[in-house]
Amino acid sequence: MLPEEFQSRMRLQLGDEYEEFLKGLEGERHRALRVNPLKGGGGPQEARERFLALSPWHLEAVPWEEEGFYYSHALPGPGRHPYHEAGVYYIQEPSAMAPVVFLGAEPGEKVLDLCAAPGGKSTQIAGRMRGRGLLVSNEIHPQRARVLSENVERLGIRNCLVLNETPERLAEVFPGYFDRILVDAPCSGEGMFRKNENAGEEWSPENVERCAARQDGILDCAAAMLRPGGRLVYSTCTFAPLEDEGSVSRLLCRHPEMKVLDPARCLAGSGGAAEADETEGLKGEARLAAWGFAPGRADWAVEAPGSHMEKTLRLWPHRLRGEGHYLAVLQKDGPRTGGEVRSLYGTERGIPEKECREYLEFAAETLRDRPEGIYLRFGEQLYLAPRDLPALKGLHVLRPGLHLGALKKNRFEPSHALALALCPGEVRRCCPVEGAGGPGENGITAQAYLKGQTFPLEGEKGWYLVTVDGYSLGWGKLAGGIMKNHYPKGLRMT
Repeated sequence: MLPEEFQSRMRLQLGDEYEEFLKGLEGERHRALRVNPLKGGGGPQEARERFLALSPWHLEAVPWEEEGFYYSHALPGPGRHPYHEAGVYYIQEPSAMAPVVFLGAEPGEKVLDLCAAPGGKSTQIAGRMRGRGLLVSNEIHPQRARVLSENVERLGIRNCLVLNETPERLAEVFPGYFDRILVDAPCSGEGMFRKNENAGEEWSPENVERCAARQDGILDCAAAMLRPGGRLVYSTCTFAPLEDEGSVSRLLCRHPEMKVLDPARCLAGSGGAAEADETEGLKGEARLAAWGFAPGRADWAVEAPGSHMEKTLRLWPHRLRGEGHYLAVLQKDGPRTGGEVRSLYGTERGIPEKECREYLEFAAETLRDRPEGIYLRFGEQLYLAPRDLPALKGLHVLRPGLHLGALKKNRFEPSHALALALCPGEVRRCCPVEGAGGPGENGITAQAYLKGQTFPLEGEKGWYLVTVDGYSLGWGKLAGGIMKNHYPKGLRMT
């Protein structure tokens, strides 16, 4: 049941469109997934085509995201399939895919996802960065930050620093540092009323005001961390003008160096639309309108009249196949100054290679090519950090890059994260298990492996990358004709 005060406000917002809006909320929610372009051993197109050839579900393209697909609600769903555990895709609400499309992250850039949990948008950004550059994914709530870190691991992302910090602390450390920043702000969640039945019970006008005040503080920090010329995308999953056009207009009043960009122009070269999209021949605003994207409202931004709120976007659930969303694309003007953050090089160089001898021996025996980066050690745990990683001292870090594994006495035990970050062509020995594409060489199914089962196998002793249909699932270690299962106990299926 929708709150009465919410309904009254929406009647005023939408006028004659209100009844259509209500019917949209009563309709069936739309389910979608986003293919991970880092999986499959090739580029994004190869990854997409490979998945489409193997998918057991009926799929339809999400128009605004080339990796996004609606799927039919059938059992077993994508969340219970081995491909999910292999990080082949991320299950994501289709409207939530839109902000990253307009962020336009490029390989080699420094990108911040400031309110990142559970990780849908961070993993989407990582796919566009192709493993090059630095992605900082932050979440203020510790438990949600752990979920974020787990999803970064599952999708095999190598160049991501996962933090559990306040925006204020990050603004102190990273002034003018990032090329692009996404602020998917905590909000009153009105756009999720159809998806989450409990959202309406938690709603109140007072909570809308609290969210708006919180968004002001977050946006101030984001503006401080953005380099001049850099791009900031602000998004919410609410309909409230106070949190949408209101938050953006208040930001513009406090920060005159920020300006709203035309979202239609931001699509150029972003790879932000499906190749099979029926609107492919349309350009600019016509294409946005064909997708169902509506312009923001200038009259809902009383704090900054003339601030071009019509260039922001509203995704209404009755106009498109998705939930409610709002987004604005902004740029910071001014000469490029600052942005220099102390690097790990120097006093925090990382450990020399001679101190991770066990890993190097493992890599020489198991990997065809060693991933490059800076070695960091925390107790027994060894990480590979991106070369342009900033200094970590004083920050609450959950994941400083790719977790390689544990340095034990006279041996190295590879991590599950390393397995998921590798493709079959990057290792010397693979152990295929049975999946959708046909039986594996040993007769064991992917489901049996995910349950932790061992199995007999003839072959050279040592570590094997266990794969399903060419996607990495985890490690196995062969000794004495038995493949010992190294799939993490906490992740095993019951």
